[in-house]
Amino acid sequence: MPRSGPATEVEAQALVARAEAFAENVVARSAQQWEHDRQWPGEALAAAAALGLNRIQVPADQGGYDLPYSVKMRVVEAFARHDMAFSFAWVNAHNATARVARDGTPAQRERWLPGLLAGTSVGTVCLTEPGAGSDFPAITTRARRNGDGWVLDGAKAWATNAAGADHAVVYAQTDPSAGNKGIAGFLVDLNAPGVTDRQVEALVGGHAIGAGGFRLEGVELDADALFYAPGEAFKRALASINGARTYVAAMCNAMLDAALRLAVAGALERHTFGSPLAERQGLRWVLADAATDLEASRLLTARAAGLIDAGEDAIEAAAHAKKFAVRIAEHRLRDCMQVLGARGLRENCPIGRHLVGARIANYVDGTTEMQNERIAASLLRRLAPGAG
Repeated sequence: MPRSGPATEVEAQALVARAEAFAENVVARSAQQWEHDRQWPGEALAAAAALGLNRIQVPADQGGYDLPYSVKMRVVEAFARHDMAFSFAWVNAHNATARVARDGTPAQRERWLPGLLAGTSVGTVCLTEPGAGSDFPAITTRARRNGDGWVLDGAKAWATNAAGADHAVVYAQTDPSAGNKGIAGFLVDLNAPGVTDRQVEALVGGHAIGAGGFRLEGVELDADALFYAPGEAFKRALASINGARTYVAAMCNAMLDAALRLAVAGALERHTFGSPLAERQGLRWVLADAATDLEASRLLTARAAGLIDAGEDAIEAAAHAKKFAVRIAEHRLRDCMQVLGARGLRENCPIGRHLVGARIANYVDGTTEMQNERIAASLLRRLAPGAG
């Protein structure tokens, strides 16, 4: 149902509170089982959507809350405190919903949006291919004209929620000679004839992401399947990357915060040689260093999120945030596990899963090396002699 306008601050707070309760009652209790059973959490994603969590950035006239990016980031953090993989799966499902609501034609919204909002269907976005990752313009999936419609041929890989997604925005090249200006985006029913060989990656510690791929063999699409026209699709894909890098940083911060709390509790609880571990100066300083790094990472992430909410250039800020958050998460999560000793190796201790989540964060939405390239390019441009 359309709303009269964006959600109020009170509604936003209530939405985040629902997400936090869901994280405690569902994600925290299920994360280890999802990993143990190699299960994609489709039912939990549907339950999150039923709470209205897929509507955060959906326009009000399409039944959404029309809330800023920072509200979505708070939900991402609530989920990542317990399972980065679920948080990543959820935010991509939300983003697919918001994308259809904002950018879809009336016919596309009528067909796909009700299910996405209700959680009875899940969407994904397919950029990466077996031979093309960060080099997006190198994709080889082809889209050929077929009368008024199109035919797609190619293969996609590493798509989040591919394990159970019902539809996808598939990026394909319409004219190889045009480079990135030839890339278009199409809305594809993943149960349609010609979509074959769906495979799910068995990720250590991150199976809930549901990452996978499929082949497209002569997939026939009508004219209305065109979602982003050639010349527009590449720019649209790049426009979303700063938000993705920033919420990945937020996931890392949330995982480290959760681990630090566990480490402090463990240090206070365990006694050696007649006194709590927390009284050992070396251990106290490890915890203090972790807390300082976390505070610094939160500030970098908040700066990037603020620029995104303000509609300003966040390329360098998002790259700094993701690079730093990933780096300190891997380092300090190991420290937190060390504080707990062998107890940190138990399956019911989430720090091991968080460590894998931090490693996954190194790759998604641009590797650490890609962040360095973005930072260096900005640095050389800003500080070049005569740049002003």
